[in-house]
Amino acid sequence: MAADSGFAELFRQPAAHLADAEELIHSMDNAGIDMSIVCGFAWSSTTLCQEGNNYILDAISRYPQRLAGLITVYPEDSHAALCELERCVHKGAIGIGEMRPSADSLDSALDSLWTPLANFLSKNGLLCLIHSSEPVGHFYHGKGDFTPAYLYQFITRFPELKIVLAHWGGGLPFYSLMPEVKKALANTWFDSAASPFLYAPSIYSHISNLIDTEHILFGSDFPLMPYSRALKDLNNLEISNELKLSILGNNAAKLLGSIHAKQC
Repeated sequence: MAADSGFAELFRQPAAHLADAEELIHSMDNAGIDMSIVCGFAWSSTTLCQEGNNYILDAISRYPQRLAGLITVYPEDSHAALCELERCVHKGAIGIGEMRPSADSLDSALDSLWTPLANFLSKNGLLCLIHSSEPVGHFYHGKGDFTPAYLYQFITRFPELKIVLAHWGGGLPFYSLMPEVKKALANTWFDSAASPFLYAPSIYSHISNLIDTEHILFGSDFPLMPYSRALKDLNNLEISNELKLSILGNNAAKLLGSIHAKQC
């Protein structure tokens, strides 16, 4: 843990738990989940990213019908980051994530480091999953500072990039009531990862009334919580079965299908 302070902040906590690919598959089987998109940690060096990426690439090669993989890069190491992205995409990765930009990432010097990554992802129709933070509410380890104001700047900076914002985008969908924000979100998806830790179950219904429902993706944040807890809120909601199935998998299948088609 000494090698990465961000990792240490999260996983030195007594309740923190790490899971390998086999535990993930076992948990998916128990919860009736057909396929998961696994993502990497936003490591603070290219070397650590490569080590984590190699495990993800191995996992998706061993379970190609059950797992799709996002990898991480270290943008500050510009040339190496792009080379690592190209290497991993060649081996089956579908994009990068969960990336954790900071507010400083929008400074001109760092923004230029993100540009070649975003251009490569956009050109190849790949995903960029970004950790999103709420500007209000309770503190939790790893919350971060990339709140809706910064997320919106990032999205408008790279309009061709397929962006998935974790944790409901820190509340960004609520701003889609502003016409210019709704227009900017045309190429953005939102996942529900860790939703029970952050919002009341009605978040699904509220967001469904604000944005294109095809842009809502189910996320668990496993192994932070068991799949059963992540699924409970959604399954207990009085929403149409069509919407429920869309959120639970049809939307993700459509998004993944567009990626594979572009790669072919």
